[in-house]
Amino acid sequence: MTTYITTPIYYVNAQPHLGHAYTTIVADTYSRFRRLSDDSVRFQTGTDEHGDKIAEAAEKEGVSPKEYVDRISAMFRDTWPTLDITPDNFIRTTDANHVATVQKILQDVYDKGDIYFDKYTGLYCTGCERFLTEKELVGGKCPDHLTVPDEITEENYFFRMSKYQQELLDHINANPEFITPERYRNEVLSFLSEPLEDLCISRPTSRLTWGIPLPFDDKFVTYVWFDALINYLTGIGYPDGELFEKYWNVAEHVIAKDILKPHAIYWPTMILSMGLPLYKKLHVHGYWNVDETKMSKSIGNVVRPAELVAEYGVDSLRYFTLREMSFGLDSSFSSDAIVTRKNSDLANDLGNLYSRSTAMLIKYTGGVVMAPVAGEDDTVLQDLAAAVVESYTENMADFQFHRALASIWELISLANKYIVSNEPWSLAKDPEREGRLHTVLYNLHETLRLLTLLLQPVMPGTCRKMALGLGLKEDDPLVTSLAAATWGGLPANTKLTKIDALFPRMESKKKKQQPQKQEKKQKKKVAKTESMEGLITFDQFQNLELRVAEIIAAEPIKKSDRLLKLTVKAPEERTIVAGIAEYYSPDSIVGKQVLIVANLKPVKLMGVESQGMVLAAKVEEDGESRLVLSTISAPVPAGSKVA
Repeated sequence: MTTYITTPIYYVNAQPHLGHAYTTIVADTYSRFRRLSDDSVRFQTGTDEHGDKIAEAAEKEGVSPKEYVDRISAMFRDTWPTLDITPDNFIRTTDANHVATVQKILQDVYDKGDIYFDKYTGLYCTGCERFLTEKELVGGKCPDHLTVPDEITEENYFFRMSKYQQELLDHINANPEFITPERYRNEVLSFLSEPLEDLCISRPTSRLTWGIPLPFDDKFVTYVWFDALINYLTGIGYPDGELFEKYWNVAEHVIAKDILKPHAIYWPTMILSMGLPLYKKLHVHGYWNVDETKMSKSIGNVVRPAELVAEYGVDSLRYFTLREMSFGLDSSFSSDAIVTRKNSDLANDLGNLYSRSTAMLIKYTGGVVMAPVAGEDDTVLQDLAAAVVESYTENMADFQFHRALASIWELISLANKYIVSNEPWSLAKDPEREGRLHTVLYNLHETLRLLTLLLQPVMPGTCRKMALGLGLKEDDPLVTSLAAATWGGLPANTKLTKIDALFPRMESKKKKQQPQKQEKKQKKKVAKTESMEGLITFDQFQNLELRVAEIIAAEPIKKSDRLLKLTVKAPEERTIVAGIAEYYSPDSIVGKQVLIVANLKPVKLMGVESQGMVLAAKVEEDGESRLVLSTISAPVPAGSKVA
């Protein structure tokens, strides 16, 4: 199979930030996963270097646009190795072959009659570098840049985008996975439910000279989107290169939601005009928020990836971003959240499992993996490992990275419990139980091999160390191919190599609360919980609509120790606020099927609208109470009614 995965080409009016890093980590992780699946993979990223904002930024710095874009583009190129990101191609829109490709496509589309000259008056957002409709404005401002757009009237060239509206609509309806997640597909369908305007694709040289000249009128340069989007073709040798023939039909684009419209509407209609088949998939992710606000240079809350790597380590950052964000939804960044993930998931769970297992093998067998003894084998780890591999493969292919990682951590948790329940230190004291000791240690190290294999796309550097420690080469198929993701691959008599701790613990920057404050806060929570308790009548209960819902995302609500914001499928997507944060972490409940009250009137809790209620049992134990979510005994379709 073949895979062609791309990021957007990043606009060089600013330096790389966490948003750029996340998109590129996602594409890199997916490309590595596809290589694990033995696909032929092409992974492309790059920089977008023309347009109004570039000219303005260069002028402010007193340099030419070319000098400016060379410097910023180099910053992006240099950032990716820091994040262990390895694209196959880095494209720039100032590359000579890209300029030639854009001009060829412009001429072809013009000759076809799909580009015409006209006068236009519209609301132009410099930040978006496009005209906005009145419907897109929020309070008269661009919703992304929070600025009032300028009303501009000028003569320009236009692309007959409206000509291809119905064809695009038919394609989206016929191919449900063309735009994922589903919420963004629905957003595009909603936009296409109204007539499309044609797309302005030029700027007069009297206003802007920093762009690609139109081949049919040198008094105009190409509008940024009709230049930038074509990079996906240039980078694989359109129109007659071997790479184009091999990869275009499987093209998958990864973007943030702020550029959904250009990628889901402008780009497909351009492709249709060219007479090409549409790309395979568009994957859309949410924003990284800092203090509940989208990260933005103009707002001044930008987080730099190089600084994060220096403080937390590259694999801690890669793991955090993929585990913390449910792909498609927004997520929140904080230093404490990264430290918590690193200490809990990486140091305590994975790191502890690795160090304990390898230390015992070195102590009890001289670091040599002995073969499991026939008749002494058990399947507790083997059975879960098989289920995890299946879940991991499905979720990684669907860009559900947080779910794939959650399933891996189930195996890590079980392996840590396996050590406690089997007590290798006790087995080592009894010569008659040597066979059992060898079996337990083999099972632990085979689990570590599978973890090294499955985590390789997410934490490549750490997995190189883990493979070395297990006595395997970093390019050994046992840790680089999903074909080897079956139990029993680790050869007997493999000799371990001692390595340093995988993830040293970090101290959180968050100050500890004073005991008095903690006690006061606990009393406040108890009082608030008691005040919310109430009863309903039997007649009222009969009017309740109970459904089975699948939790597809969960995140904490700021300034609340008790509430979680849940996104559930029932079967439509809805948001529910649940007071279960004291008993469940967000990761532990994603994927669960729970019971909800589906016909409650929506209410706002802590600023979040809750569209239903999750049912839970209140359990009293040893004088303390806790909540246990109501689930069902077997999977059923989301939205099933409870009789």
